[in-house]
Amino acid sequence: MPDLDLNLLTALRALLEEESVAGAARRTGLSPSAMSRALGRLRIATGDPLLVRAGRGLVPTPRAQALRGEIAAIVEAAERALTPTQPIDPATLRRTFTIRAGEGFVEHVAPALIRRIQSEAPHVRLRCVQKLDRDPAPLRSGAVDVEVGVLNEQTAPELRRASLYVDRFVGVARAEHPIGEGPVTAAAYARARHVEVAQHAPGPMDRRLEALGLQREIWAVVSGFNTAISLASATDLIATVPATLTRPSRAGVLTFPLPFEGPEIRVSLLWHPRMEADPGHVWLRGCLQAICGALLSSEAG
Repeated sequence: MPDLDLNLLTALRALLEEESVAGAARRTGLSPSAMSRALGRLRIATGDPLLVRAGRGLVPTPRAQALRGEIAAIVEAAERALTPTQPIDPATLRRTFTIRAGEGFVEHVAPALIRRIQSEAPHVRLRCVQKLDRDPAPLRSGAVDVEVGVLNEQTAPELRRASLYVDRFVGVARAEHPIGEGPVTAAAYARARHVEVAQHAPGPMDRRLEALGLQREIWAVVSGFNTAISLASATDLIATVPATLTRPSRAGVLTFPLPFEGPEIRVSLLWHPRMEADPGHVWLRGCLQAICGALLSSEAG
């Protein structure tokens, strides 16, 4: 019936299970008179008396007996649908999560994430895809679960975000590079030959040098920070890279602080709002935030 009050389903379940107006009233917190009125409305809606007098009690009709299990299942399903989602047990989670991030983040963070997955959620699988652009379509469609990146004006406004860590830039050169023979000044940095990452050329370093009346010469442009470090370690070029995520790749090379105030790199976790309350998604985001807090924040200082 179009005008049926669906709250009557709760009353009907109580009546069918208690087989008593007074008992159903106590169970639902209604007064006996209100429960009696509800029974009257239910009789009209179903076209059946449902409960009939038998001595001093009530007994269910055949229709009521047939409805008992069905109504209980309907009410329980509605209660589950309208109850806040409970945290999931990771050990029971069977799912593949896709993370879109740069190579440095994957190389530095994925090992710790995989160890945690193996320990807590052995049926979870991880898929990492390269971040080639800022297109939010994969997050919107569900092709990507979370993305790691730096927020800017191109970041889709509807995306949810959480801060992961703050990084800073450092300079990198081969161990015997002349730039390491004395204090690294802004002028010495500008005079050096540079290898730069494509998305950052020209970028914030050039703007800071310009403010000092200096200009650097970029001799090579590559696609990633690890490639820039590799090239710098084998040539006279120097690279400017994030300190935290490139730490493993900088073993054996000269690392020096920039001789001017460089920009901070605020790295965030992004996801689509439709996944906000998904229990598995909440668990994954918590893992990533905890790992970055422990593994990266202290290193970036």
